[in-house]
Amino acid sequence: MTILEGELMQYIQHHYYHIYNRGNNRQPIFLEDDNYIYLLKMFKEKKDKYSITILAYCLMPNHYHLFLRQDGTHPISNFLKTVFQSYVQAFNKKYQRSGKLFEGNAQGKAIDDEGHFYHICRYIHLNPVDAGLVISPGDWSYSNYLEFVDERKGTLYDREFVNSLYANGEEYVKFVNEYAEEKSNYEKIEKYLF
Repeated sequence: MTILEGELMQYIQHHYYHIYNRGNNRQPIFLEDDNYIYLLKMFKEKKDKYSITILAYCLMPNHYHLFLRQDGTHPISNFLKTVFQSYVQAFNKKYQRSGKLFEGNAQGKAIDDEGHFYHICRYIHLNPVDAGLVISPGDWSYSNYLEFVDERKGTLYDREFVNSLYANGEEYVKFVNEYAEEKSNYEKIEKYLF
């Protein structure tokens, strides 16, 4: 797994990346539902122009996670710059503010081992559960978990990619739940461990 940050990341056609960023000083980057919806619309509007496939995503109150594939020659950084500049401008205008919204450039990790794809998707979809915002990942509206488990139709995911990882939605639910239970059990005994 290659780890590079911000502008140092070399984005390569047909490669996969986990991209993330958070609000400046860990402040919220989404204040209401309309903020989330605006950003999701920007993803939908710009992904084809920049030949980006959105595989998994989760928008959290003060950060986001994206699992992307660069399909064309436009680097993912161009997609991110266009989408997030538009988002920040709209956010600043709406809330009559100025200045930075994000802590810096998006960070990313190149995912070059297909065996990690399962775990990246699960990690992204469990973010709201781990943060204590919801009990189940299906309760969080701002991820594509529900598309993975066939409970919502959407356009910000790749059905072919999901099918290559899991036979069906039930298999993914089981995979996610097993990890959540394992983690919960570990946390119960963590104080007894070194």
